[in-house]
Amino acid sequence: MENRAKHLVFLGCGLLCAAALAIAVASAPSAAEGPQDGQAAPAASASTASAPDFPVASGARLAGDDKQTRFILDLDRKIAFRAFPLADPYRVVVDIPQVNFQLAAGTGSAARGLVKAFRYGLVMPGGSRIVFDMTGPVKVANSYVLDAANGQPPRLVLDFEQVDRTSFVQSLAPESRPELKPAISEGNTASIPAVTTAALPPVTTTDPRPLIVIDPGHGGIDNGTQSGDQTEKNLVLGFGLALRDRIEKSGKYRVVMTRSDDTFIPLNDRVKIARSQSAALFVSIHADALPRREGDAQGATIYTVSDKASDAEAERLAETENKADAIAGVNLTDEPTEVADILIDLAQRETKTFSNRFARLLMDEMKTTVRMHKHPLKSAGFRVLKAPDVPSVLVEIGYVSNKGDLEHLVSENWRNKAVGSMVQAIDTFFAKRLATAGPAK
Repeated sequence: MENRAKHLVFLGCGLLCAAALAIAVASAPSAAEGPQDGQAAPAASASTASAPDFPVASGARLAGDDKQTRFILDLDRKIAFRAFPLADPYRVVVDIPQVNFQLAAGTGSAARGLVKAFRYGLVMPGGSRIVFDMTGPVKVANSYVLDAANGQPPRLVLDFEQVDRTSFVQSLAPESRPELKPAISEGNTASIPAVTTAALPPVTTTDPRPLIVIDPGHGGIDNGTQSGDQTEKNLVLGFGLALRDRIEKSGKYRVVMTRSDDTFIPLNDRVKIARSQSAALFVSIHADALPRREGDAQGATIYTVSDKASDAEAERLAETENKADAIAGVNLTDEPTEVADILIDLAQRETKTFSNRFARLLMDEMKTTVRMHKHPLKSAGFRVLKAPDVPSVLVEIGYVSNKGDLEHLVSENWRNKAVGSMVQAIDTFFAKRLATAGPAK
């Protein structure tokens, strides 16, 4: 069984590499289409300088009512696109070539007609995405790109029309559920597949040092939680990079980041990165927030995976985090087969033991330097922690909804202390693991 599991892992990694090559080929510009790859999210100013020829979106607006609503995106050139609806919750997803979004702050946050809100960003190299949250079932009645005319720039136009649930469901091809069929003609379909960023290829190295994967949560189109102008995706990225630098400085370990910039990485790909790199430890970094109606909470919390949540708050958080892929429009969860379930269960037993051991060590170190939650050790069914052969923890470094925690999260001094305690826990974990279980992977 163990050999079969390894075979499945190696096969999956090979498919990922092939997918990455296919994406690179598919997103290459043709002479007729012009440039179709471009800068990352708006914050990546360095990319703008090095890639000035990417399409630019300069304005976006909504018009209409709760029966018919129009979306208009101002561009500097015509682009191909692909639009399709999704249900539960109702959304419309528009895939376009990688675009430099230069839209005004707050664009997409206001509701209008059939659209509750929309968001946009990079979902993979060569591809951007716009996701509309709809008030109910809709169809894309019209969709086209207008040429520049009468002093107006080229524009992408989408007309949404209200339909009933029955009509909506009947319009979907059975084989495409829940990733519903495209709602536009083939002539408008962009040559950008609705797939995820491929995980890193398998590592080949003679370096005996344990490899640690650091996973800053969210990114790109997915902001995570937010308080004022502080977003979770930026806070945890800064923390993750500082942790990486401190670990690498020790010289004891190799480090891989699931993301080192403002890029959206689906949950499954984060796990695949750890497995394909034969990681010895996976640390996911997040920052939680409680809705006002649920009161206040503070301090860092460390989670390990479990089919049954340790409490209602852990269950709420896991459910929220597991839905993160829906932020980018398409949920690409791979449902395991019955055989895979058995293999995963067998492999996870030992992995869970190591995960729990590291969680306890991390709690002991962190409580001496940073404020911890009143119940600092919890468990829940986080998808990002479900690698069967990689010890994994998810660390909520604080609550952005708590004023005191937020002050810590933006403090370099606090971050240095927290990072130092994590590195100490990592040292202790590997010292004990090497002594009891032989060399790390």
